[in-house]
Amino acid sequence: MPPPRTGRCLLLLGLVLGSVCVTLGSQAQANSTTDAVNVLLIIVDDLRPSLGCYGDKLVRSPNIDQLASHSLLFQNAFAQQAVCAPSRVSFLTGRRPDTTRLYDFNSYWRVHAGNFSTIPQYFKDNGYVTMSVGKVFHPGISSNHSDDSPYSWSFPPYHPSSEKYENSKTCRGPDGELHANLLCPVDVVDVPEGTLPDKQSTEEAIRLLEKMKTSASPFFLAVGYHKPHIPFRYPKEFQKLYPLENITLAPDPEVPDGLPPVAYNPWMDIRQREDVKALNISVPYGPIPVDFQRKIRQSYFASVSYLDTQVGHLLSALDDLQLANSTIVAFTSDHGWALGEHGEWAKYSNFDVATRVPLMFYVPGRTASLPEAGEKLFPYVDPFHSASDLMEPGRQSMDLVELVSLFPTLTGLAGLQVPPRCPVPSFHIELCREGRNLLKHFQFHGLEEDPYVPGNPRELIAYSQYPRPADFPQQNSDKPSLKYIKIMGYSIRTVDYRYTVWVGFNPDEFLANFSDIHAGELYFVDSDPLQDHNMYNDSQGGGVFQLLMP
Repeated sequence: MPPPRTGRCLLLLGLVLGSVCVTLGSQAQANSTTDAVNVLLIIVDDLRPSLGCYGDKLVRSPNIDQLASHSLLFQNAFAQQAVCAPSRVSFLTGRRPDTTRLYDFNSYWRVHAGNFSTIPQYFKDNGYVTMSVGKVFHPGISSNHSDDSPYSWSFPPYHPSSEKYENSKTCRGPDGELHANLLCPVDVVDVPEGTLPDKQSTEEAIRLLEKMKTSASPFFLAVGYHKPHIPFRYPKEFQKLYPLENITLAPDPEVPDGLPPVAYNPWMDIRQREDVKALNISVPYGPIPVDFQRKIRQSYFASVSYLDTQVGHLLSALDDLQLANSTIVAFTSDHGWALGEHGEWAKYSNFDVATRVPLMFYVPGRTASLPEAGEKLFPYVDPFHSASDLMEPGRQSMDLVELVSLFPTLTGLAGLQVPPRCPVPSFHIELCREGRNLLKHFQFHGLEEDPYVPGNPRELIAYSQYPRPADFPQQNSDKPSLKYIKIMGYSIRTVDYRYTVWVGFNPDEFLANFSDIHAGELYFVDSDPLQDHNMYNDSQGGGVFQLLMP
């Protein structure tokens, strides 16, 4: 593998323009011991683009919005599978689920599919100190019960000690007793250990930044936040930001008439929570009572604002340690989450609301001017401060992009050699990537230009997929184990439409049969942006889809 870039060049302004380097001088100040740029990768769990910087007028996310104001923000970024472990393994290896062969939580790709390199592993092999805090890889067998150590990390990953209480009886109910509820606003001083996982992760990440400030090596720090993943366990004061009378329902809370049953997720994990169980909701379609729908949405938004404060403290520390001028910051989520759209409450589908994610990159000297001495790019912003102004994104791209592009894009932005495109098949290739390189989006000629990055959107396609065990919703429809997967829904998202075809799937051979079509969906973006009117015609079959598959 290529050695780390060193010398008297700072790869900040030239990192996407070929071999152009900028002499280390007054325009840029790197770490005192190295010219390599650092990377801070922030991964959030179950975060849809319900953020001020994505146009949400209700959600208070001033610190993430502030990051967006100094970043290139992608408005149309999509995950490859809307569930935690498969999505994370996909974008951290740069390979699609059909290559990692992980559609559930029950296998380790290095054994099950191929010994594929990961993003942190590549940075580690190129001289970086790589560190993991919180939920980066999904824990369990899907990351070999070690978060892919020692391959990906320079030392063992950190997990907050309070993580183990997330699903236990720590939620005080109206009866005064503790419950394992979906809705779980808490008084932090009363919970076990007197803290919450994301608070602990922020504290550990800041400690590592302090340590790395004087390091002779560049760093790659990945920080994975739990919220707004269920249960909605967050400091209760954040509820005050979202009075129930201000909470509206999803604009399309009904199950669409034309939705094929195989496409529906019955949100079984939510049904297991004590407060939801007490509602005695019918399976599979519900619906959840309207007043409880508002409470779910309230708690999701409150969890997002709590998350925002943690991101704010982390970025403020980056500033205080004078690392903001030498550190790329990438921010994303593993997938979205339905808040009542289509009568669904979870991820587990191919709809935009489940697959679309926030994605932004702050690159010093590229997406924002380098900070002057003493200037702070990321001062902490209190979401409770009524005078906090909405900050507009610095730059935006409307092009459709995929999370599998994270690997080539981060390596290119850091000045490393971008891994080559994967051949088909690529199970025998350790280092390659299936995603497009997004570096062309960072080729700005001046920081005062039109903030929208032009592209040719009709050339771009985002692919997602989701497995099902049967044609109709059942107990394991949301998260079927590999041996029970009988149908795979392959989905194409273009600027004009989302087209999904549900086809037979052989879990023993990992093969989809496009001549065995179970159902289809076709939604036109302009006339049906919420994807409520299925225009699919069975006579189309899957031929067109096969031509468009990557």
